[in-house]
Amino acid sequence: MRTYKNKDELKSEIHKSFEKYISEFDDIPESLKDTSVEEVDRTPAENLAYQVGWTTLVLKWEEDERKGLQAKTPSNEFKWNQLGDLYQWFNDTYAHLSLQELKEVLNNNIESIYAMIDSLSEEELFEPHMRKWADGATKTAVWEVYKFIHINTVAPFGTFRTKIRKWKKIVL
Repeated sequence: MRTYKNKDELKSEIHKSFEKYISEFDDIPESLKDTSVEEVDRTPAENLAYQVGWTTLVLKWEEDERKGLQAKTPSNEFKWNQLGDLYQWFNDTYAHLSLQELKEVLNNNIESIYAMIDSLSEEELFEPHMRKWADGATKTAVWEVYKFIHINTVAPFGTFRTKIRKWKKIVL
């Protein structure tokens, strides 16, 4: 997994991958947001709903911990062995929104993740055992907070950008 020297490098990589990803939706007509194709596993709305869902969860985990609550990962309603159901919940909760609304929610989440990163010390971000939610989310591995941010921003933005580009080649 990618490592980062500091907060600025992490934020820069999120920004770069997010801008490439989100711009792919600029030329998709609203009327096609729910169009599925056999070769791609998600519609444009579902693609964005997935990103909105995971970034919302990362922010909720941190918010719960700051409030002194026990953050439940991945969510209060789902366990790690229920990810398919969680993804369906993301679709049910967010995919009905317009592409513009989904992009706005995701953009707001990314801005909030930048603020979250800024609010954490370098130690809290890059050292293990600095957040209970990060420790609780992994039973065998030790993951620093930045890894959760990376796998819910940079990594899927690249993977899902490829998926939406494939969808666009087929549909547009």
